[in-house]
Amino acid sequence: MKGFRLEPDRLRTCVTELIGLAEETGELVASASRLAERLPALGTAPPAVHLAEQLRDAAGRSGLTGEVLAAEVELQSFHEALSATLTAYDDGESDIRWTLRDSAS
Repeated sequence: MKGFRLEPDRLRTCVTELIGLAEETGELVASASRLAERLPALGTAPPAVHLAEQLRDAAGRSGLTGEVLAAEVELQSFHEALSATLTAYDDGESDIRWTLRDSAS
C-alpha cells in the first residue's frame, strides 16, 4: 500500500487525550509556581539560606516551572496543529462528497 491512511476517529481520540494532558500540565505549572514562591525553611545559617534560595530558583521560571511551562506550550501547539489537520481533512472529505454527488446527478 502506498501513501498513508488517516483515521479521523482515532485522531479525534488523540485530540481529546491531548486536551486532558494540557489540563494536567497546567496543574503542574501551577504547582511548580507555588513551589517556587515558597522559601524552604532550612534555618537561618548562611549555608541554609543559600541552599533555600537555590532550591527556590530551581523551582522558578528558569527551572522546573519554566520547563513545565515550555512543555505546556509545546503540547498546546501540537494540539492546535492536530486539530487544524483534522478540520482540514474533514473539510476536504466534505468537498469530495459534494463533488461526487454533483457528478452523479
